[in-house]
Amino acid sequence: MKIYAPWEKAFRKISTPFEHFIHAQTTTGVILIFMTILALVAANTPLAEEYMLFFNTKIDFNVGSWQLSHTVHHWINDGLMAIFFFVIGLEIKRAILVGELSNIKVAMLPILAAIGGMVFPALIYLIINTDEVGVIGWGIPMATDIAFAISILVLLGKKAPPALVTFLVALAIVDDLGAVLVIAIFYTEQIFFSPLGLACVSFLIMLFFNRVGIRMILPYFIVGLFMWFFMLESGVHATIAGVIAAMTIPSKPKQAPVDFAYDTKKLLDEYDSYPVGTNHTMHERQKAILKNITYKIDAIRTPSEILEHDLHLPVALIIIPLFALANAGIAIDFDSIGDIFIKPISMGIVAGLVLGKLLGIFGVSWLAIKLKLAKLPTGTSISQIFGVAFLGGIGFTMSIFVADLAFINDPELIFQAKVGILSASLFSGLFGYFWLKYIAK
Repeated sequence: MKIYAPWEKAFRKISTPFEHFIHAQTTTGVILIFMTILALVAANTPLAEEYMLFFNTKIDFNVGSWQLSHTVHHWINDGLMAIFFFVIGLEIKRAILVGELSNIKVAMLPILAAIGGMVFPALIYLIINTDEVGVIGWGIPMATDIAFAISILVLLGKKAPPALVTFLVALAIVDDLGAVLVIAIFYTEQIFFSPLGLACVSFLIMLFFNRVGIRMILPYFIVGLFMWFFMLESGVHATIAGVIAAMTIPSKPKQAPVDFAYDTKKLLDEYDSYPVGTNHTMHERQKAILKNITYKIDAIRTPSEILEHDLHLPVALIIIPLFALANAGIAIDFDSIGDIFIKPISMGIVAGLVLGKLLGIFGVSWLAIKLKLAKLPTGTSISQIFGVAFLGGIGFTMSIFVADLAFINDPELIFQAKVGILSASLFSGLFGYFWLKYIAK
């Protein structure tokens, strides 16, 4: 008998791409909690030295005189996370073309809420951090961790109506797009134009593949790998290559859905016309029909859809947990932890993620509804939007990622930032959960 984890039971009958997306994010969120605790334990026990030694170990790639050498931590953040950003790019593309952001009337509220949820946290952070040391971290509290936030909504069950989940997903996708733009534009210290030009050429080659109808994944993978390397050498963060590459993957099916339905019905009718063999074996023609139907199923699925579906599991089970394990392990001195919370960077992040997200998401949503610029999602209440605004304050993955970029050469400031991120995310998640479960109507 197959045993399901508690969060798996709700998904046994799910088949739509959106519900598979929710499933993957929920799984990611549960694993992230475990890996974060594991990282904190490792960093605050006798295992700390081995923990740091492992992630600071260098891995080299040599071809003749050419060498690419980075630590395990760097390979995770700049290499594996490019795959995470590739999936983010596919999600953004799907949401715009056929998903939560395809209908502008429905999407207007989460779009406005997401913009508010990025602007207000950055402003609050900048108000608290007026000195030159901390000001660069303004992008840290802008991000929302979609996996954690959706996991909490799923755990609420019927307390979270489907429209509320869709609202949060759309908001988080717009938030991810904003974070990608912020990383690309504002967290690039120095640009080397020769490799950047080669990255652009790689992108154009992938676009050409799309235009001429190439649907095999391998050519895109090979050119995308070169684009990642050129982006790495250009000074622009290499993970941006993942998002850009996702935009080139074909999103149109080889066969139209109407033709698929008509052709498949004809083939099934032909399949039924053959008698069943004495040993319940299929006729040779029936086998050929099944192969034909399989081919047509492959033809109606787009490469973009296939990749998003196939990559969610390795990203959820391997890449994001590894990122959490490598980045969430902060050694906490409990005697001085109080002093860390009053540092401008920690205070700015906590205030930005908690108060800024509340003002940005809930405040802008309430104003947009009052001004009739957008409508409240069907079956939801303004009180539930208030709870979701707190869930938006769960920064974690993207916030930690931006913190590492903002304070790349200062471990002390990164430590302050991570304390603020973990504290704000924990408070926002718990408050949002209890508000939606016990207070929101």
